Amino acid sequence: MENTHGLASVAADIPSLAAQARAALGPPLSASEQSLLEQEITALLSAQNAVLVAHYYVNSQLQDLAEATGGYVADSLEMARLGLEHPASTVVVAGVRFMGETAKILSPEKRILLVESSAECSLDLNCPPEDFSTFCDQQPNRTVVVYANTSAAVKARADWVVTSSIALELIRDLTTQGEKLLWAPDKYLGDYIQKQTGADMLLWHASCIVHEEFKGEVLVNLKTQYPDAAVLVHPESPPSVIALADVVGSTGQLIQAAQDLEATLFIVATEEGILHKMRQSAPGKRFLEAPTAGAGATCESCAHCPWMKMNDLSRLAQALRHGTGEVLLDESVRAQAAIPIQRMLAYGRKHSGGR
Repeated sequence: MENTHGLASVAADIPSLAAQARAALGPPLSASEQSLLEQEITALLSAQNAVLVAHYYVNSQLQDLAEATGGYVADSLEMARLGLEHPASTVVVAGVRFMGETAKILSPEKRILLVESSAECSLDLNCPPEDFSTFCDQQPNRTVVVYANTSAAVKARADWVVTSSIALELIRDLTTQGEKLLWAPDKYLGDYIQKQTGADMLLWHASCIVHEEFKGEVLVNLKTQYPDAAVLVHPESPPSVIALADVVGSTGQLIQAAQDLEATLFIVATEEGILHKMRQSAPGKRFLEAPTAGAGATCESCAHCPWMKMNDLSRLAQALRHGTGEVLLDESVRAQAAIPIQRMLAYGRKHSGGR
């Protein structure tokens, strides 16, 4: 097996960009302000034949409003698939930029609006298309597999697009077929998959700013404090955290585990927005955020994605009032990016009944 870790340039100043996102967060709304905005948004969605799809990581107000107005709360690719299947002519995406792009890739005839067009993802930012294309050109005999958390241009360079829910199964199958792989962008997810499958994978070096902050040594302390708690971990987390997990899985898989496991207390290592859906789907159970601080940390965590938190009711109303945040893609890029996504969707339907 060749070296499993490839070098890649990291161009974005993620801390500065994240700080700018945090600084742009709006003040909390009063109950009356929230109610008025929800009424207006509901009317605008209906008037514009629009549907709201929200990621599990955005705030609970948007998740609840999406479901109350006939929309959806889901993971990134399921958001795009649901937007495709829904009869609405406009899909409003509460998430980050690559999610809006993925929705446009699958639904080019629809108007796709982002609640906040400047909401980014550190994985996407740290996989610049030009650098990634050069990286691929240096490994022409490898099958290129990219995570959904990438730009349309990076997806267009790939043979496969995957989500964390399908990655293990697909990589295992490609390895059985003798494929050598190039993986991007998440180094921790790639490392986890490589260890689980034995795949020959050359990894791009990027990570999620939220998941990278989880610390194995302080998670041990929290587990000692709550010995009966089950630990749910997203595979974008560092290996020391994954090693402590009872369940490692995608957002949807972790939500399902919270329902299925007999445990009544859970420590959750992923973006804290998911706790809203977990509490809804597993009432009577308790959920703690995995710690991200150093020695002496408690269940208090800073596992908040600043870009996800930019999605709020005020920005959503603004997008619907003025049509801001519309996602536009070069058609040649969109069409090329659709190929590996459709390939993954077909694989998913064949191997797991469409999910």
